[in-house]
Amino acid sequence: MRIVYWIAAAIFVFDQVTKLYVLHVIDLDVLRDYPIFPPFLQLQMAWNHGINFGLMASNAQWMRWVLIAVALGIAIWVAIWIRSESRPAARVAAGLLIGGAVGNVVDRVAYGAVADFLNMSCCGITNPYSFNVADIAIFAGAIGLILFTGERRNTA
Repeated sequence: MRIVYWIAAAIFVFDQVTKLYVLHVIDLDVLRDYPIFPPFLQLQMAWNHGINFGLMASNAQWMRWVLIAVALGIAIWVAIWIRSESRPAARVAAGLLIGGAVGNVVDRVAYGAVADFLNMSCCGITNPYSFNVADIAIFAGAIGLILFTGERRNTA
């Protein structure tokens, strides 16, 4: 189980360091856009008051706390549930999801919304959405849990 918590801690720290850097060193909240490798990668500030792609977005304080409670509930449930899973890949996936969820919870508590700043576009299609390291970890962790948990099937 240690691997779950080490991965979660590493993702949490990396997520928070990147957010502190873009908010307080680059001052992206004021700049709004900062090209890195245009048009493929740029920093584009967005405050997400909802979940992925701004779904369930609301400036209401009660919704902020509902989203915090849901994220913490899911993280705790995954931490308890993953104990029954022996595959290392599943435990890594759980750590990714937990670390990302806690990183976004800290944003909601500290700022009232999640700081999103990574933006990728390609091939003449402009992506209007930004995301962060925690979002990547949550997505990768969820996919990993789908792929690497459950009953093993004998293919012999």
